[in-house]
Parts: sequence; structure tokens; C-alpha cells
Amino acid sequence: MLVKWTRCTVVDRRGFERGQRKWAGLPGEPGFRGQGGGFSRVRPGVAHVFAFWESRAFYDSFMARSHDRLAASQSGTFKDQQVRLFDHRFDVKTGFEPRFSDADLVRVAHCRVHEERAEHFALMQEKVWNPAMAGSPGMIRGLFGEGPGHEFLILSMWQSAAEHGKYREERVERLALRAQTEADVAALTGDIVELEPGWTV
Repeated sequence: MLVKWTRCTVVDRRGFERGQRKWAGLPGEPGFRGQGGGFSRVRPGVAHVFAFWESRAFYDSFMARSHDRLAASQSGTFKDQQVRLFDHRFDVKTGFEPRFSDADLVRVAHCRVHEERAEHFALMQEKVWNPAMAGSPGMIRGLFGEGPGHEFLILSMWQSAAEHGKYREERVERLALRAQTEADVAALTGDIVELEPGWTV
């Protein structure tokens, strides 16, 4: 599965949200699996959209045919757009599905990892971070994706901000020490996204 992560700064919120509803046409596209997103809880005006495709071939075909027509309605409503693609490598918890209807919050972490530490980083994600997240009340599902240039995406869906907050307070520092995260990671950015139900496709 291919994961597309789009981040941008919205300059015309009403126009952007109106345009976001136009993506409701996506389910007719071959290989499309789901899409959702919302606004950052910590960075005013920053929007995140996560789209899922069965494969790169299906995604490339969509980009060549229908993408520009669907995207036209949002033209001029945002700036500073960044788009990144990741291959799904494994689930956090079990049975990841690109569904957003049962979650309120998505935590996104984007890591650039030192080349020689990439395999260690992935192993620690599987052996240390995943079990801790999977065992946290309120964590619904998630995935670990790999992009070009030793970049990784960790997405986790949560029932509420309160549940995610409990997990952060109790465990993150201890887990980071155990996983030797500091030695692996060259750069780490993250955000907490409050899902907008109207953006779910």
C-alpha cells in the first residue's frame, strides 16, 4: 500500500474546505483505498491530508488522469504545500485499514534516519514502540511507512486527545532511551491532527 501525506498552510479556510469535499469522487478511482485529514492542533492553519492507494502504479495512473481536475477547486486556498510518498512497511497494532470514522486524532511523526541506522530504527519500531502503542488505551490503529532517502512515517490514530496525552506522559521518554532513538534519528518532525469528518473519503 502507498501512503501519500500532504501538508500545507491554508489561507482561505472556507474555500479550502469546500474544495476538500470535491475529493468525494475518489472512490471511483482504481486502486484508491481511503483518504482523511484535518487541521493541526498545534500549528494554526496547517492542514494534513493522508491518502492511501493499493500501489504506486494505481497512484501514478490517477495523477496522470484525474488529479488536476479534482485539485482545481482548491487552487489559491493554500500555500507551502509539501507532498511525500511512503510505502507501507508494517502495521502498528494489527490490521491497519485506511478508515477515519472511528478516530478523532491522528499523530504523525516524520523521521529522517542516519543511513547506517535505518534497519535498527525499523527494528526498534517493531519491537519497542509498536507494542507500547498497541497496548495503550485509546490507540486504534497505525502504520509504519518507508520513503526514499531513509525517511519514515509513523501514523497512529487515537480515540481522543486525552488518551494520546496519557500515552505521551507515561511512556515516551523511557521508550526513546530503550530504542536508542537519538542515535538513529537525524531529524524528527511531528504533528497532532484533529480529524475533520467532512474530509473523510
